[in-house]
Amino acid sequence: MAGIKEIRNRIASVSSTQKITSAMKMVSAAKLRKAQQSVLQMRPYSEKLQEILRNVSSGLESSEGNAYAVSRPENKILIVAVASNSGLCGGFNSNIGKTVATLIKEEYASQNAAGSVTVYAIGKKVCDSLKSKGIVASKSFVEIFDKLTYSEASKISEEIMAEFVAGSYDKVVVVYNKFKNAATQIITTAQYLPIVQDESESSSSFNYDYIFEPNKEYIVNELIPKSLKTQFYSILLDSYASEHGARMTAMHKATDNAGTLLKDLKIEYNKARQAAITNELNEIVSGANALQG
Repeated sequence: MAGIKEIRNRIASVSSTQKITSAMKMVSAAKLRKAQQSVLQMRPYSEKLQEILRNVSSGLESSEGNAYAVSRPENKILIVAVASNSGLCGGFNSNIGKTVATLIKEEYASQNAAGSVTVYAIGKKVCDSLKSKGIVASKSFVEIFDKLTYSEASKISEEIMAEFVAGSYDKVVVVYNKFKNAATQIITTAQYLPIVQDESESSSSFNYDYIFEPNKEYIVNELIPKSLKTQFYSILLDSYASEHGARMTAMHKATDNAGTLLKDLKIEYNKARQAAITNELNEIVSGANALQG
């Protein structure tokens, strides 16, 4: 059994850790409420805009300005991995790294063998996760989560869109955590470019005849890039909310575990203290008996 002083030091250490995890839980809960509100407000707009985008794109040719829907042989692949800049959020970051590694190894094995798979990392921790698996991100964007805004997200999406149009990549996929609730984040792999209609949606769902005003070219040039930027911003908001949900859950579990450990340590401390008192009493009684004898 450990000594009383050692147990007392452990109790102080665990108590300090519990205070930290409890504080982090409350901070993440506060940030989560704001992030969740942003996601819930953005998601219906983003989904409707994507629906219109897919419908408009299906009736256009690349010569009409629909360069973002051009389907080419998938020789050059860009994977955008989205995670966070901070840790202490369970498997939030490492799961993204694992998913990207699996994609490269299985789905894009032939392109990877030819050296035609490129990875962009959004978030410092996903860079570390990928590096541990032998994957080096060609570009990393770590400042975006310091102040997540539409304008900052647009800069990244514009760069990706320009590279796709220029033919640097034939396909762009984004791997991120989609926010469901505070305790659940769904790892999602979404095709960003070229624009395609979801297989789960029937073609009849998008059989609309739009009237373009002022003209088709203007709408295409304005609507499609804006829709793609909005979609990318929505993905980052999902990931940001998921991060705080994962961290809040992880810190809640850590706080509970610290409480359980404290309870066991206090029981152990009381046993050690009682054993020490009993030992002292035995020594006093033994000494008294020796003097009387």
